[in-house]
Amino acid sequence: MNFAHIIGHERQKEVLERAVRQGRLAHAYLFAGPEGVGKRLMVLALVRTLFCVEERGCGECPPCRKVDHHNHPDLHILEPDGSSIKIEQVRNIQRDLNLRPHEAKRKVCLIEAAELMTVGAANALLKTLEEPRGDTLLILLSSQPQRLLETIRSRCQPLCFARQPLELLRDALQSQLGVSDAEAHVLAALADGSFKKAFGKDRQLYLEERRNLLKTLTGLSPGSILPILEFAEQLAADKTALPDILEIFQAFYRDVLLAVHGRDAAELVNLDLVEKVRRVAARENAAGILLKLEALGQAHRQLERNLNTQLVVENLLLKLAA
Repeated sequence: MNFAHIIGHERQKEVLERAVRQGRLAHAYLFAGPEGVGKRLMVLALVRTLFCVEERGCGECPPCRKVDHHNHPDLHILEPDGSSIKIEQVRNIQRDLNLRPHEAKRKVCLIEAAELMTVGAANALLKTLEEPRGDTLLILLSSQPQRLLETIRSRCQPLCFARQPLELLRDALQSQLGVSDAEAHVLAALADGSFKKAFGKDRQLYLEERRNLLKTLTGLSPGSILPILEFAEQLAADKTALPDILEIFQAFYRDVLLAVHGRDAAELVNLDLVEKVRRVAARENAAGILLKLEALGQAHRQLERNLNTQLVVENLLLKLAA
């Protein structure tokens, strides 16, 4: 993966390529932006360029292949251990960075989800940021940069990444996966600008499982408590997928609201479920749909506060079935 293979983010590519050409790379960068939009790919493209024998990220030389397989001795990747990055991890990395590069002209340290550093880990990292070796490059990735210590942010050159435009993501899905226009539209819209979601494990959820989930959801009625409780148990069992499922429900009810107001079908997310959207819209009114959307937003916030998942989902489904 080199810069030419990365879709979008043209300004970020130009900034980094120019810095490499002019030999003016900063000692530390903060790549900030939503999850899954290409920040990590950009780091690996930069590392390939720096380590490549031909200095262009050819993909064929031994250094490029080592970068691709994450086994280059001068590439260090620091990831959260559980729910945080601990001070011991930072200190271990610092010992490695204090040594001279093995094969390349410099060492590169990639810190994933940097906002998950404990206060102790962040303070330990400050020493490296304040007194960096001339042959060391640190790159922090964060989807929530506001959670980083201000002293960390101020010592890194920021490079911001935005969500990918829907049209760009949709075209990439059609050309690379060969999906239909409607499927590409649904994937791009639900992925919310994230290549990771659109091309990763969420693809099956957004295409295959979405239809079954919405069929079950729209079949619920307030008088049938047992089906509601069973569906709630099914949803709560997969805490990892639950936020994405709630986004599917939100997108569906936004489509229903658009249909109630007589908007064109081309504006919908669920283009492949237009008839279902219209059937639900025929029995709903705008005020009721807004209450359902409000209930979905509240459930999102409650889950972020780690409230009881089963109770949150049960309460949500009771409101959506009303």
